[in-house]
Amino acid sequence: MDAPVPSRALATDLYELTMMAGYLAGGITGRSSFELYARTLPPRRAYLIAAGLAQALDYLEGLAFTPAQIAYLRTVPALRRVADSFFERDLPAFRFTGDVWALDEGTPVFAQEPILRVTAPAPEAQLVETALLALITFQTSIASKAARIVDAAEGRAVIEFGSRRAHGLDAGLYAARAAFIGGCAGTSNVEAGHHFGIPVSGTMAHSWVMTFEDELEAFRRYCDLYGSHAVLLVDTYDTLDAIRQIVAAGLKPAAVRLDSGDFIALSRDARRMLDAGGLRETGIFVSGDLDEERIAAMVRARAPVNGFGVGTALSTSSDAPALGGVYKLVEVERDGQRVPTLKLSTGKHSYPGCKQVWRVVEDGRARRDVIGLADESAPAGGRPLLRLAMEGGRRTAASPSMTETQAACRAGRDELPAGVRRLEAPSTYPVDISPRLDALTQQIGAEIEAAHRART
Repeated sequence: MDAPVPSRALATDLYELTMMAGYLAGGITGRSSFELYARTLPPRRAYLIAAGLAQALDYLEGLAFTPAQIAYLRTVPALRRVADSFFERDLPAFRFTGDVWALDEGTPVFAQEPILRVTAPAPEAQLVETALLALITFQTSIASKAARIVDAAEGRAVIEFGSRRAHGLDAGLYAARAAFIGGCAGTSNVEAGHHFGIPVSGTMAHSWVMTFEDELEAFRRYCDLYGSHAVLLVDTYDTLDAIRQIVAAGLKPAAVRLDSGDFIALSRDARRMLDAGGLRETGIFVSGDLDEERIAAMVRARAPVNGFGVGTALSTSSDAPALGGVYKLVEVERDGQRVPTLKLSTGKHSYPGCKQVWRVVEDGRARRDVIGLADESAPAGGRPLLRLAMEGGRRTAASPSMTETQAACRAGRDELPAGVRRLEAPSTYPVDISPRLDALTQQIGAEIEAAHRART
């Protein structure tokens, strides 16, 4: 089950509230549409994995201001000129009543493609910007990193180990969730196991071994308690000597864990020693400052490693820790008419109108995506990726299970061309703008520039 979300109405930037109050004061309550997307992809990424939708929908469904929150807002200097009705009528009655179109979690997504679209009365659609960006972009970053690491492992299990390095407990919880979507087999985070049903996995720390006067006694005690499920950490003192002791004592752990040293050489020596001692079923699990490059190197070297525990690099997406997500107005209601909008800022231009994304698949392989207006017909062979996830402030369906989401992610990644999934120098996937959307963009851009020239 998903983690419960308390009232997070103040989980926003102040300017969202000042604009919200301004819209209400000016009677600007027509429906506006905003789209959330990544302008560009992080370095070495050719695609992203959409994640965080379930938490975004939780947030929107539960959005309300408590009396204590409203009392605090009355003390904020920037809001002191706002009418009492904002605090006495508008905020107590506030609920999200809009619609959300979104990609299913686990869907591969590319730059400029909407991950979700919000259509709601302007004050509502504006307020939720900050929270939606935080919820979607963080989990999307982690799921995308996880997919790379899982690809590098080439079928060997990857366990998310990063809670202690995550930027806070909530970050650790949702990093574990996103990592599972991206393909990890489990997590060390017990809270994530409880809330989301993700398999939990763990071994022992060096402190367990160091607590005992004798290393072998530490191993015996652990095996006595956990039997065939015990995983023994063998690098506290001398890795290969620890394995010799395990074999000589007749212990039969599920696996040994290597946490330091030359993993390729140590894993080969450990495998040889375990096999010679009759422990062919005992696996070798590696952890310790791993990322996709180090894992890929072990796989290329055919190191006899059965699984990997990945912490910091995964749960912080250390090589690309911040995804440049944006939430941009694409359509506004003026005088009862829907008016497409765009931004012309240098390097930050946007495309107008509510959009759909189609993935064109031929012979089981994704060939290109097309971004077009939502009311366009699909291109030949194209399937729409954005679906109605919330209508009138309520979900249209329950969120899929975590295993269903992970399987959908795997299927979506399997559709991508192999070059797009390459760890280094990946191929660029084609994303086309439909002729109609391109024409609308040119038309509105020309109208804005003409209006500007007329004023000057």
